[in-house]
Amino acid sequence: MNVKDPVDWHLLALLQEDARLSFNELSRRVNLSAPAVAERVRRLQESGVISGYHAHIDLEKAGRSATALMTMHCYGPTCLLKEPAVRTWPEVLQLHRVSGDSCCVLVVSVPGMAELEHFIDRLAAYGRPSTAMILSSPVTWRAVEPLT
Repeated sequence: MNVKDPVDWHLLALLQEDARLSFNELSRRVNLSAPAVAERVRRLQESGVISGYHAHIDLEKAGRSATALMTMHCYGPTCLLKEPAVRTWPEVLQLHRVSGDSCCVLVVSVPGMAELEHFIDRLAAYGRPSTAMILSSPVTWRAVEPLT
């Protein structure tokens, strides 16, 4: 489903700003009845446009002061992407299969450098990791908007 309806985009913008808004509050803001809003949100969820509701966590305040982008050069039977457990590793915030020289890119977050070093050693069993520390993040997240 492609979102083309301006009301759906308005609902998406409001939910991305605050996913805890009630259907009554959403209906007031988009000038539709609460049942109509509930039906639109249900349709957006069932079609997969809305894939979940999440709290944004400040990693530093949650005790994770070291965040890094890691690329993996691994192919064949020991490829990290073939390891199902990687999806449960608490250090891994994101895992992306990519094109180019690397197999995949990970966003990892750990309490400090010693834990990052340990994690790099763990990844070495799957291939050759390369690490780039995230020094600051001017854009940590932004709402998805319609393309014009």
